[in-house]
Amino acid sequence: MQGVFTGFVTIAVVIGVGALLAHLRVVDLGAQQLLSRLAFFVASPALMVITLGRADVHAVLSANLVASGTAVVVCVALYAALARWVWHRGLGEGTIGALCASYVNAGNLGIPVASYVLGDAALVAPTLLLQLLVLQPLALSLLDADARGRPTSVWQVVGRPFKNPLTLGSLAGLGLSLTGWTLPPIVADPLALIGNMAVPSMLIAYGIALRLGPGLGKAGSLAELATTSTIKLLLQPAVAWFVGAVVLGVHGHALLAIVVTSALPTAQNIFVHATRYGRGTVLARDTILITTVGAVPVILLAAAVLG
Repeated sequence: MQGVFTGFVTIAVVIGVGALLAHLRVVDLGAQQLLSRLAFFVASPALMVITLGRADVHAVLSANLVASGTAVVVCVALYAALARWVWHRGLGEGTIGALCASYVNAGNLGIPVASYVLGDAALVAPTLLLQLLVLQPLALSLLDADARGRPTSVWQVVGRPFKNPLTLGSLAGLGLSLTGWTLPPIVADPLALIGNMAVPSMLIAYGIALRLGPGLGKAGSLAELATTSTIKLLLQPAVAWFVGAVVLGVHGHALLAIVVTSALPTAQNIFVHATRYGRGTVLARDTILITTVGAVPVILLAAAVLG
């Protein structure tokens, strides 16, 4: 269980640094915007090249992928229905809300949790690749379409993800993994150095927003916040367990891996996307906070019952 606490405490400390810097007026909301843009346009794409370039893409063809993917579809569909007919959210806000309810922190938290709780960091690869290569490009395409404010053709929708730096970085990393190519040190080392800036930039920016932005639940709907948090913390791992155990017949350690990866909290980069596109920023910030705290007992319970 030490890995769970280590991962969460590490994230909390870095977020706390951002909040402290904001409290001491060393940085302001302008710095938060700068860090978020730096993470979005530069650091995160570099991180994706390095991370996916080293991943085993064949791991996506597994029961883990089927169970995790089904859970994502169910959670997105439920939130989308509520956003459309209950809260009447626009495309941009609805997309961010759907990500809040389904996009897990498979990178900077999922990897250490998979290493220490599950004993193998590769077990998070199916979820990581599913998000980077399917869910994230689709969501960013919708956010781009909303930002343009006018109808787009099918070809524009299909081609837009390939203009996004995160998608390009992900595809470059996937190409390296599929071909088995290794970047020369003169290229890989600078990319790794820049990529290492992605996670701390996201977390510090998030801490600044926590301190200087509206209070928890303010400037937004408490009902919507409760819904995204509940879907993420409870429904997503429950659906993943059902598909894995009942439909696919997975059991033991493999089932634990499916449930734990689905129970991870909402990823910090959703806040970066929300900030970048100016949609659902408060909802993203608050959902990340609640699910990061709430995921600890959920993952501990899953490990105790299925481990």
